[in-house]
Amino acid sequence: MRILAFSDLHRSASATRKVVEASSEADVLVAAGDFAIRGEGESDTIALLKRCGKPVVLVHGNHDRPEELERLCTGWEGGHYLHGGAVILEGVTFTGLGGEIPHRNDAEWNVSESEERAAALLEQAGPATVLVTHAPPFGSADLQKDGSRHGSSAIADFIRTRQPELCLCGHIHHSWGETDQIGRTRVQNLGPTVNWFDIK
Repeated sequence: MRILAFSDLHRSASATRKVVEASSEADVLVAAGDFAIRGEGESDTIALLKRCGKPVVLVHGNHDRPEELERLCTGWEGGHYLHGGAVILEGVTFTGLGGEIPHRNDAEWNVSESEERAAALLEQAGPATVLVTHAPPFGSADLQKDGSRHGSSAIADFIRTRQPELCLCGHIHHSWGETDQIGRTRVQNLGPTVNWFDIK
C-alpha cells in the first residue's frame, strides 16, 4: 500500500491542490488534522480533498470542529473520520485520534483531550498498523521553538505498548518534517507537504 500523508493544511488551497495532484500515485491519503483555522473553513479544504477520488483517513486537529468534520464525511464514500476508532483498508488497520493532547491552549476555538481521555480512546480503538494522530507522541517530533516538548504521553505509551508500523502526526509546526523511532514504530511529523510511505 502506498500512503500519501500530510497535516496542518490550515485552509491553504495551494497546499491542498498539490496533495490532490499527487494523489493519483497513492492508494490511501492520510490527513492528520487542522484543515481549518481557529474553527473556520474545514469545508473549503475538505471540498478540495474530495476531488482526489481516493480513500482518505482523517482526524481532527485542534483548529477543527469535530462535529463539522463528521458532517462533511457523511455520504463521502472514501472519507474515514476517526477519533478513538479504526478502519481497515486493503488489510491495513488505521487507528485515529484527533485534537491537542494534552490541553494547553485556552482559546475558545481550541479542541483538546486530556491524557486520560486520550488513553481511553486509544484503548477503545485497539491495535493499529498505522496510528494517525494530530498531536505527536511526547518526546518524538514534538519540539517547540523554545526547546519544550509538547507531545502526548498517552500516544507515546500506546506506541510503546502496541508498536504500530507508523505514527503519522502534525500539530507542532516547528517539528514539521521531523522523524523518530519508538521501538519498531516510525514517527513522522508531517506538515502541509506531500509525504510518502509504503506498507507491505
